[in-house]
Amino acid sequence: MLFFARTSAAGDIEDYLLLMRTIGEDFDDTIFLEVNEEQYSGSDVIREARMSENMLTLAFHEPVAAFDGATELVLAFSDSPENRTSMEAGAFRVLGEKLSGGNA
Repeated sequence: MLFFARTSAAGDIEDYLLLMRTIGEDFDDTIFLEVNEEQYSGSDVIREARMSENMLTLAFHEPVAAFDGATELVLAFSDSPENRTSMEAGAFRVLGEKLSGGNA
């Protein structure tokens, strides 16, 4: 699971993005994308993902309404050694074959 949140100065979550993947015999390796309680799922939601430095870029097959019709989204995260290790592990686990290029 990968979870990204934009928080207020007080620390309250204002927006969030959750990425999950089903794995196992009873599942078809579907990637689930949830944005502020709006859900998208399927193996064709994300076309490609790239990690570079402290950014994860998601390229979508189709425009995503939750992102005002964007076909690409760049997520930035705090660049600490612990965070980078967690992000790399999570990205490989959730995004798997969708990862390409980048420096992960």
